[in-house]
Amino acid sequence: MPYRWLTHLFRAGLISTFCGSLVALPAAHAEQTAESDTQEVLVAELAEDESVEDVEHSEPLRPSEPKDNEPAPAPAETSAEEKSAKEAPEQADAAEPQEPVAEDQSEQTKQPEQQEEASSLEMLGANVPPGTATRLSWSPAIQGAGLSQPTPVLVVNGAKPGPTLCLTGAVHGDELNGIEIIRRTMYDLEPNKLSGSVVGVPIVNLPGFQQGSRYLPDRRDLNRHFPGSTHGSLADRIAHSLFESVIRHCDMLVDIHTGSLKRTNLPQLRADMNNPDVAELTRGFDRMAVVHSTGSPGMLRYAAIEAGIRAVTMEAGESLRIQEHQIKAGVNSLTSLMDKEGMISRMFVWGDPEPVYYDSEWVRAEHGGILFSEIKLGAKVGEGEILGYVSDPITNEQHPIRARIDGRIIGMAVDQVVMAGFAAYHVGTEAEVPGE
Repeated sequence: MPYRWLTHLFRAGLISTFCGSLVALPAAHAEQTAESDTQEVLVAELAEDESVEDVEHSEPLRPSEPKDNEPAPAPAETSAEEKSAKEAPEQADAAEPQEPVAEDQSEQTKQPEQQEEASSLEMLGANVPPGTATRLSWSPAIQGAGLSQPTPVLVVNGAKPGPTLCLTGAVHGDELNGIEIIRRTMYDLEPNKLSGSVVGVPIVNLPGFQQGSRYLPDRRDLNRHFPGSTHGSLADRIAHSLFESVIRHCDMLVDIHTGSLKRTNLPQLRADMNNPDVAELTRGFDRMAVVHSTGSPGMLRYAAIEAGIRAVTMEAGESLRIQEHQIKAGVNSLTSLMDKEGMISRMFVWGDPEPVYYDSEWVRAEHGGILFSEIKLGAKVGEGEILGYVSDPITNEQHPIRARIDGRIIGMAVDQVVMAGFAAYHVGTEAEVPGE
């Protein structure tokens, strides 16, 4: 008899200790994320890849439906069978008391919870076991035998189950910052501590990268042909091969770009904030401004969302350059995303949330000449403030470019020769997300 009492006390002690440890572990993280989730989110609309056409095609945020006047749902009526089923146990209890179940017997009937095991990742004809990292090859098979150039694909399959995050860089071959962001992110992962898998394609447009060109050999923009087709142009076929071979394995996609045409971008996300799943995904990126942009058909991000994959575009810096500040911002935001999604567990200190820009406009040069900027990327400006000058090298005339609204410089052209109508400065203004 004393032995049974000691046994119960020992078991109770173990159970309370185990439960206490489970509660204590996520407490610190919960305090951090709770504050970030309740922050006021601000939104704005911007172009994808600095294209004016994309600004015109991007749709504004749709306001949420009012909820104050919605009638409360009526309680469901209980059928006669349900009433009799509920009354039967009560009558039985009143008629005959139930015998208590012995504690030892109830403990024996409990089954231990089965933990879900990670599975192998099947991709590109290879099997990547859990807890391993490897390098695969993707080839769109568009060239003659022996001339095809395989594109490296980095894969880290975690030892624990979880989502699959895909990272793509250099869809435009002259955008270098994304290549380094993916390299640092991938090689910092530990497969035995990762939950889920991360797939990185640092250089999607390998021919363009080798030639220092934004475009494919057929002079087409690859980011206007997704999800592609098997019978279209060269760009269509490459897009289709990548989408079917790699992208469809993703649960989340971050497509990394830079500014184009001698322009630079403040590190930012382009996301369709009308999509609740995408809007929630953006909350995982630490210290990264978010720009509302629905995108347009043909973009990798747009095609991925159409396929049910949560996707955003990351913009960081300018083309044909390696910029340390923008690279660090990109790596930091991807690390915070994986932490928020439960893929990694690190002592991550969250910064102040960046605003989401909703209203934005390009300020254009009214005269041709050489552009000299007076402000820097990310600077806050006021209406009427001089942003730069266009100098005529022949007549020596100086033509100032002024801001037309209060806001922040979220994109700008580097100093260069410009023509009248050239988009020189991208100014974004903050606004509340409807329904927040």
